[in-house]
Amino acid sequence: MKNVKKFAIITWSKRFITVSAILLWGFILWSISKSSAPFMEQAPYCMVSTMLVFGLLSAAYKGLDYWGENQKKR
Repeated sequence: MKNVKKFAIITWSKRFITVSAILLWGFILWSISKSSAPFMEQAPYCMVSTMLVFGLLSAAYKGLDYWGENQKKR
């Protein structure tokens, strides 16, 4: 029963992290688009924010996968 609860926590943590990362990314892109600068000056900020947000999301997601797999072996 204890492992089932851990897997449920891991699953919901993944979902929460994914939704919050997408919302954060959308907010960052929205705030960048409100700038009066032309698109060519905004593009690097959009690319960097996308790589940063989804890189951190991938790291957190894989960390939870790794933790879940190690819990399964016990």
